[in-house]
Amino acid sequence: MSKQHFPAGWDEGWVQRVLEHYEAQSDDEAVAEDEAAFESPTHTAIEVPVDLVPEVRELIAKREAD
Repeated sequence: MSKQHFPAGWDEGWVQRVLEHYEAQSDDEAVAEDEAAFESPTHTAIEVPVDLVPEVRELIAKREAD
């Protein structure tokens, strides 16, 4: 069996808690959580053509590095 690799700051316990959170949610709770994610005063969600995604990511990375 191969060892699992998690993103920085994650471990098996964290993944289990996240899974439990989402598996225990009702449909209404899930919708409310999704809608709340789009109400951020500091971020927005937009559609970007797939071929532009690398350039957008690069711009974001440059801004975060400043």
